[in-house]
Amino acid sequence: MPQSRTALSWLADSVLYQIYPQSFADSDGDGIGDLAGITERLDYLEWLGVDAVWLSPCFDSEFGDAGYDVTDYLSVAPRYGTNEDAVLLVEAARVRGIRVMLDLVPGHTSHRHPWFRESANTPGDHRYIWSDHIPSPMREWVPNLGARGGFYRANFYAIQPALNFGYARPDDAEPWRQPVDAEGPRANLAALQEIMGFWFDLGVSGFRVDMAFSLVKDDPGQVETAKLWGRVREWVDRVYPDRALLAEWGDPKVSIPAGFHSDFFLHFDGPALRSLWDNGTGSKGPWTDGRPCYFDPDGKGSTAAFLAEWNAADEAADGRGLIALPTSNHDFSRLACGPRTRDMVAPAFAFQLTWPSLPVIYYGDEIGMRYVPDLPDKEGSQLDTQARQGSRTPMQWDDGPNAGFSTAAAESLYLPIDPDPDRPTVEAGRADEQSLLQQVRRLVELRKKVPDLGTTAPVRVLHRDYPFVYTRGDSHLVVINGRRDPVVVTVTGVEGAVPVLTSGVDVVDGEIRATGFSYGIFSLGPEDRVSPTTPSSTGETS
Repeated sequence: MPQSRTALSWLADSVLYQIYPQSFADSDGDGIGDLAGITERLDYLEWLGVDAVWLSPCFDSEFGDAGYDVTDYLSVAPRYGTNEDAVLLVEAARVRGIRVMLDLVPGHTSHRHPWFRESANTPGDHRYIWSDHIPSPMREWVPNLGARGGFYRANFYAIQPALNFGYARPDDAEPWRQPVDAEGPRANLAALQEIMGFWFDLGVSGFRVDMAFSLVKDDPGQVETAKLWGRVREWVDRVYPDRALLAEWGDPKVSIPAGFHSDFFLHFDGPALRSLWDNGTGSKGPWTDGRPCYFDPDGKGSTAAFLAEWNAADEAADGRGLIALPTSNHDFSRLACGPRTRDMVAPAFAFQLTWPSLPVIYYGDEIGMRYVPDLPDKEGSQLDTQARQGSRTPMQWDDGPNAGFSTAAAESLYLPIDPDPDRPTVEAGRADEQSLLQQVRRLVELRKKVPDLGTTAPVRVLHRDYPFVYTRGDSHLVVINGRRDPVVVTVTGVEGAVPVLTSGVDVVDGEIRATGFSYGIFSLGPEDRVSPTTPSSTGETS
């Protein structure tokens, strides 16, 4: 891959905000959020200080998987409005200095997409992956009910047939395997670029790419998939050079060299995210592994796993891309989950917004919305035992009916409002200077004012675990205590640190004193900056 690639400057300086459109704001009273509702709430996002929003899929869909089963990539789903509403949203956001990114689903369509309906009835059509006989093993294959018969390969749920981007390796026992340069794969790559160009031309600033790793099948090391995305990146750089590609890949060591501007640390690929906040701890949340995490109230976790993953990813990215760190997402339980309440999560935000990752805030996390357990399945949200719907409840705007989300009857809402009478709201958070929302806003503002707290300045770990202590650019000191117990530690070279934004942390004569669930950001004067030769207390640097 070209060594001259660098991260987009606007993306490197951004704080992203993920919106689940059906749960954010309902403008027409049908109980489901929509694009016009998002447009009406842009003033809030501007006040919060976010630079870009990423919308989960808003294309036409049968909604068997909440929009990740697309029936028309070039049309907004009627429940959300029209393409004209999308253009109005993009323009209204632009005026406020906010970019809009969409969610792209390239690896599969709905089984009701016109492409699939034609392919299911047309022998010789290779837009999808077909077998005329019963494949072995049968896993991932679905009987075809169309005139063509046979079986198609699914990418996730059975209703999501995999688009054919080819196989990296032939197999005489599987004659359906086509090479990556066959007619079907080439047609799908051309269609992918056509879809992206359509939305780029309407003003969209980029895409978060769903299951970006899943295109080429039987692809050891995902070498051929990486080559495919490299070709897409070359096209983007040539035709739309200011647009961004964010991968749902979960392995920045592969995806960023492949051509993505950023990739996520994710819950399902490696320990990096769960070792920080395994949001399922003490609950029935998605993908919990039951292991201690750093932001565990009892202080049983460690930053070691995260730091190991971070160092490897950062070295592989080599300035060509960014590692995105989400507070949570539509598949993963919220920060406020199980034993961790909203009064405990401010240190997690302080870490996220001072570490050199690309911060992505999931809607509602900034006010302390909790993962709501024991909700009914909604549009495929119940994945085996994983109840993803608990992270998809409506945004809580105020204390009015339906928490200000919608004027519809409660029984008509997409998902129920959190029934907790003490649920947080935007309105209450804005009115309380000590609220989590106000703390997050101040942290976002500080990150923007201090370049050394962003993605480019070096980070150096001085003390691992409780408290987690590091410097940014040798000009700022950050202290994070993610547990309820206070802690005192002595760190050489931080005498005279001046508080910039603190909550429960003091530095006195080189001694750091941190109360439970606390954080502190300090400036270091020239005479107080940590020497580059000063060893870390853990021997780890980054």
